[in-house]
Amino acid sequence: MKGPAGVLALVLAETVAGGAVFLFLTPLWREVKRGFFKLTGLLLALLGIAAWGAIGAARQAGDAAGRWSWWLALAFVAITVVWLALLFARAPRAARVAGFLSLGVAVAMLVALSGTGDESQAVSLVQLLAGSVFMGAVLDGLLLGHWYLTDRGLSRGPINRFALALIGAVVLEAAAVIAGGFGPVEGSSQFSPLLTTAGLASWLALGMVAVTALIAVMIRLTLRGTRATAVQAATGFFYLAVITAFAGELAAKVRFLP
Repeated sequence: MKGPAGVLALVLAETVAGGAVFLFLTPLWREVKRGFFKLTGLLLALLGIAAWGAIGAARQAGDAAGRWSWWLALAFVAITVVWLALLFARAPRAARVAGFLSLGVAVAMLVALSGTGDESQAVSLVQLLAGSVFMGAVLDGLLLGHWYLTDRGLSRGPINRFALALIGAVVLEAAAVIAGGFGPVEGSSQFSPLLTTAGLASWLALGMVAVTALIAVMIRLTLRGTRATAVQAATGFFYLAVITAFAGELAAKVRFLP
């Protein structure tokens, strides 16, 4: 894959994979009402469709990794739609099983996408996994913060956990950005020369990760307050985190593709 469409495809794929992992591999199923899963699942399906379209636009002829990524992105969307339909049909157990199956497809999609990178596949996969944790934490954290407006009786446990997860995620993402290097990139003319030739992309990505880290600390400190408005304030910080995380991941993935 090449160009801006390829960079966008990588970030969207990371977002849906991370969002699904945090949705099904944390205790949320036992803590929040099923409406939260419906809301998050709908968003994951839409973002998955966008990732599928971006992969299709960016893949090159004869690129086996790009072709497999495209099919796996489509499979992820299909399984997400299936578990959503089961949830709406009031079959929660079957929906949860299908949700866990979607996680395997999401990881397989990241493995396939790692084959499109300019580094070794192992290094590329680590970068994609770190990006998935990073983007998944901010996306699900934001949605959960909004969910507190509908479920007034929900304890602070889930959003406190996401605040801690975001702090851990920025550490992983910073390590992944540093592992990607800071030297010049023989980039496509579709990118700014400042990003590719001067190596500014990695510094910009690291700066956005640092800002996200500061926001994560602010979220954690805000949630120490006892007022109900503390969750609303933390949700506002999650909005900022989504913006900085997305910008940072876009900059980081400029170096990823050949």
